Amino acid sequence: MTTAKPQPLWQPDPERIAQARITQFQAWAAEHHGAPAEGGYPALHQWSVDQLDTFWEAVTEWFDVRFSAPYARVLGDRAMPGAQWFPGAKLNYAEHALRAAADRADDPALLYVDETHEPCPVTWSELRRQVGSLAAGLRALGVRPGDRVSGYLPNIPQAVVALLATAAVGAVWTSCAPDFGARSVLDRFQQVEPVVLFTVDGYRYGGKEHDRRETVAELRRELPTVRAVVHVPLLGTQAPEGALEWSALTAGDTEPVFEQVPFDHPLWVLYSSGTTGLPKAIVQSQGGILVEHLKQLGLHCDLGPQDRFFWYTSTGWMMWNFLVSGLLTGTTIVLYDGSPGFPETGAQWRIAERTGATLYGTSAAYVMACRKAGVHPARDYDLSAVKCVATTGSPLPPDGFRWLHDEVRDDLWIASVSGGTDVCSCFAGGVPTLPVYTGELQAAGLGTDLQAWDPSGKPVVDEVGELVVTNPMPSMPIRFWNDPDGSRYHDSYFDTYPGVWRHGDWITVTSRGTVIIHGRSDSTLNRQGVRMGSADIYEVVERLPEIKESLVIGIEQPDGGYWMPLFVHLAPGAVLDEALLNRIKQTIREQLSPRHVPDEIIEVPGVPHTLTGKRIEVPVKRLLQGTPLEKAVNPGSIDNLALLGFYEELARKRA
Repeated sequence: MTTAKPQPLWQPDPERIAQARITQFQAWAAEHHGAPAEGGYPALHQWSVDQLDTFWEAVTEWFDVRFSAPYARVLGDRAMPGAQWFPGAKLNYAEHALRAAADRADDPALLYVDETHEPCPVTWSELRRQVGSLAAGLRALGVRPGDRVSGYLPNIPQAVVALLATAAVGAVWTSCAPDFGARSVLDRFQQVEPVVLFTVDGYRYGGKEHDRRETVAELRRELPTVRAVVHVPLLGTQAPEGALEWSALTAGDTEPVFEQVPFDHPLWVLYSSGTTGLPKAIVQSQGGILVEHLKQLGLHCDLGPQDRFFWYTSTGWMMWNFLVSGLLTGTTIVLYDGSPGFPETGAQWRIAERTGATLYGTSAAYVMACRKAGVHPARDYDLSAVKCVATTGSPLPPDGFRWLHDEVRDDLWIASVSGGTDVCSCFAGGVPTLPVYTGELQAAGLGTDLQAWDPSGKPVVDEVGELVVTNPMPSMPIRFWNDPDGSRYHDSYFDTYPGVWRHGDWITVTSRGTVIIHGRSDSTLNRQGVRMGSADIYEVVERLPEIKESLVIGIEQPDGGYWMPLFVHLAPGAVLDEALLNRIKQTIREQLSPRHVPDEIIEVPGVPHTLTGKRIEVPVKRLLQGTPLEKAVNPGSIDNLALLGFYEELARKRA
């Protein structure tokens, strides 16, 4: 029996394919660098991984990367970890991010939106002026290349200015969102010892003001390396004693001076979610991020000067850094500071409408929440400017694809993307010239040799395997902070398959070149030797209107058995009675398999998440295996620590 070939949900028309920047890049690279002129994206991708050095050289030429000192080779050393990119080269990330100011001075570089949903523009010339003034101010404070500058700031223009001024000086940026508590921030900032701290007095979220002055005072006490605190009065309060005013540091009319730094000079420090220990402090380079983001935003996202790029994010998530890099392509970026669903669930669609967003990015969870809440984006908002809706954070279920197709537009490019904080980019995701298949990512990214491997290290197609990347990417970490011998870095990605990046996701690469993400491989469900993805179960269970959210865990028992409970957080008014229990089991059995049916279905008061919104499967698994709470989870990384008490108590009862 042959299975029917899947049909695309959407296909770009010939005009769209011809106009895509990736099409123009391929034609140019064919002429200048021997890339294949025919064969479309699959041929270009194959060339990009086979001829890695030539591909990345072509990217730097196509985007006119300004090297103030030339490079000796593209790849000095391609070993992983420790690949050396563009040795000898010097450049500056911020210089490239502000290049559009030269010929588009009065166009908006930033559109800032708060919960009033009224966009406020910041022009390219104003952004450049503020960066110049602040960079001079940082130098006057003694900030030198390599020093760390930290921001406890929401997604506001001041955060973008501070990042770019830090990069202009050659210092190293790091940020946390102000909804992080003091302990979470200190777990991150104490590792890198910042010399300057940018802070707000508070923030607005869900229609309420949240005062953060006490937290800021605690940060000042606990960060002894901080020599200067810069106060951003978002709620209008006075600067605390000894702090500098933002307005004073950004009032000057100083032409920015861009420190020319080596290609692998650190740009910023990002942090892993840190659910089971101190967050990893991940260091990425000025040059590596510059070229990776030019490729990702300019080719895969198809962004340019006429675009408006909106991604719902906070400064505590890598997507904020990715959003800021939209400036590299001359794109206007949209900064939204507020609740994702205030004053109603459809708020993000309203912001996309009000800002004329052409690429709108959000979380898969938000799409599914809109579907459940009966939001009708196309009916209620003018989304005619939106060419692409992109999602990340977790796999977008097939129902999410269909809902976007039906409720936004049938001619909509849906880009489900997957990558990681670790590379601040995507391993697989959107390609503007390829069809979209329901529940699948369109393709692996250019220059990324993405494969699914079985346990013996053999690539598999149309079968589930570990997500690995077999060649270096420029934005892979140059190191972790405070990891002098590189052992923590090595153990995080390279201990399973030496010399090959293992990401910890469980994927299928199809024979069509698309990619399906099944969830984290370290929390993989494994019943009688059959491995299953938690994402598949969530997708099926959460279609039921009574289920608000769910969490499934698989636990190996000491007697060799296996216990697989499903925790369900019910919608208001729903009751977990015999009828609902049977319906959940029947739904899973029919839509997945009898193996996927849980051993127990347990009602819970809520599902705990990381601060960036991911369900925490591994720490809950550890709690249920009897690990004490303080060893199973880093409390500063969880959105609602009280919820974990429920799982801890359950483990105690079971024991």
